[in-house]
Amino acid sequence: MINVTRLLCGNLPADQAAQEEWFGAPHRGSDSHPPVIWQITRRCNLRCVGCGADFRSRHDPAELTLEEMVRVVDGLSASRVPSVLLTGGEPMLHPHFFDVAGYAIAKGLRVSAATNGTRIDSHVAERLKDLGLSCIGISLDGTGGDPGRYRGRIGAFKKTVCAFRHCRGAGQQAALRIRMSRKNIQNLSQILQFIEAEEIQQACFSHSLPDADDAPSTAEIRSALRTIADATLRWNRLGSQHAIFTAGQPADGAYFWMMMRRRDAKRAEAIWRSLRHPSRRKVPAPPGIARIDSYGNVRPGPSQPDRILGSLKERPFREIWERRRRGIGAPDLADFQRCTNCRFQEICEWESPERPLAGETGLSPVACYLRPYEIAAA
Repeated sequence: MINVTRLLCGNLPADQAAQEEWFGAPHRGSDSHPPVIWQITRRCNLRCVGCGADFRSRHDPAELTLEEMVRVVDGLSASRVPSVLLTGGEPMLHPHFFDVAGYAIAKGLRVSAATNGTRIDSHVAERLKDLGLSCIGISLDGTGGDPGRYRGRIGAFKKTVCAFRHCRGAGQQAALRIRMSRKNIQNLSQILQFIEAEEIQQACFSHSLPDADDAPSTAEIRSALRTIADATLRWNRLGSQHAIFTAGQPADGAYFWMMMRRRDAKRAEAIWRSLRHPSRRKVPAPPGIARIDSYGNVRPGPSQPDRILGSLKERPFREIWERRRRGIGAPDLADFQRCTNCRFQEICEWESPERPLAGETGLSPVACYLRPYEIAAA
């Protein structure tokens, strides 16, 4: 994850506070104490374009019971995980969402939630704030120009906009989440205007997986990052309080450095120092993130959706995760041939062949959008 605002606009502390503790940013931890993404339900009330997830309209009785969810929280607390992100589906459709969130917070866990925002009214926003959730990540796929076009439900965009306003009114921190797709990337300027008009303080633009049907082209990604950078720099000049992030593409740091090297050599030098700082490695790469599905199965980082490490109905979290660490195999070095000769190895967060978790990412360097002449040694 890249904090574009802090990276491009300066004031970069040595401890890399760029990794703000907002929704979706892994809380500082270690591979033995990973942040956890917990899908508490597969039920969802929307059918967003490009989602591709196998969500359901009704509760699945095979999902964890409240008693089992309580045991999961106890196990996570005992394992000293630094943070838990509650997701779905739509997590607020789960009948025990507030019970589980409140219990986890009472057990000392840092809890945030990812939602489509349609369930958040003024009362819910106040309740979230009172419970003590660290942040609410609210997703959008576009700016609602065509009613129901992106979300599969007329009126969903308006409800999501109101969710931001209710959270702001309650003092609950909320962040905008947008997955960049071929469709919404064409309306990027409207999305940025939306962020400004609604005074959204934090927004994250996540990259699509390269095999997604609606994944943007390399040229579209590069153009979008330039547009995001221009807006970020302009907001900084105006004194606007917007923290902009990108996620899902470790090459972004190198791309922004190259961009600023042409515009401001002094700032580019500071960016390079920041990207090289060892403290950035304290934030775990995808393999250092644990996922729990609604049935209690523990899985590795988001890049391997089909791999199951164990069931929390049978073993405690700590035991499953420790067994996973001991079972890591050797990486396929051929997958990293492009990285071997890349000059950005020391600042890029791709797992290199020399690092023990490299083979478990499920991500291939071929997804990198940097051009051969850009990664070649000077």
